[in-house]
Amino acid sequence: MATGRTTPDHRDAIILLARAGYGARGIVYLLVGGLAALAVFGQGGQTTGSRGALQRLMLAPWGDVLLGVMVVGLLGFALWRGIQAIKDTDHHGTDAKAIVIRFALLVSAISHAMLAVFAVSLIFTLGGSSGDSGGGSVDIASWLMSQSYGRWLVAAVGVALMGAGGAHEIKAMQTQFDRHFSMPTNIKYWAYPICRFGLVIRGLVFVIVGSFFIMAAYQLDPSEAGGIAEVLNTLRSQVFGQSLLVLAAVGLFAFGIYSLLEARYRRIDP
Repeated sequence: MATGRTTPDHRDAIILLARAGYGARGIVYLLVGGLAALAVFGQGGQTTGSRGALQRLMLAPWGDVLLGVMVVGLLGFALWRGIQAIKDTDHHGTDAKAIVIRFALLVSAISHAMLAVFAVSLIFTLGGSSGDSGGGSVDIASWLMSQSYGRWLVAAVGVALMGAGGAHEIKAMQTQFDRHFSMPTNIKYWAYPICRFGLVIRGLVFVIVGSFFIMAAYQLDPSEAGGIAEVLNTLRSQVFGQSLLVLAAVGLFAFGIYSLLEARYRRIDP
């Protein structure tokens, strides 16, 4: 009898943590996109990545409590990403394309777990003054580079990220995310264009981040690896940089909305 009760409990707990994880990811991207947009219009924002967004959240009223909630969500998302990668809950398969996508899911699990650890360090003022300049990406690249065949591991992460970016584009163009959603038609009408735009922009960001990792592997220099903050700064330094930054900021904000919609409407089967 006890065994019959614990199995559904574990399943329900995973579903709850996954939904909290999608919500936490959504909040991070809303902050990243919003801060970048404010930076363009000179309203006190700044181009930053996930770590910088959490640092700004810490400055809000009850910031430590909010970060505590985010830690739970980020750890839940890391757990769910690991399950997606290992158990193939989305049925990607085992061909070359699927392996790249599932490896990218595993990388996502690790990066979100590290982001949760960073949030804990902020709560206990162990890392509150640390910068956001690619921190998580550089940490991952440094650790991988210290392992056997480290250069190739870093390159593999870069390829996986670029592959995941391409998968984002396909998912957006073909509206493949629809098969994972259980959403009322009246909400789809306005939500799906936002979801598609957010996926397109995040896919492009992933491709650029992946190229940073490949460059780090080529030069044997982990500091060449970068995250969202480096992508935004790179775009800003280009011709028509302000326009590109606005596009990226709005797209990342849209991806935040997409993540919040996933927290509510995504089908989750552990």
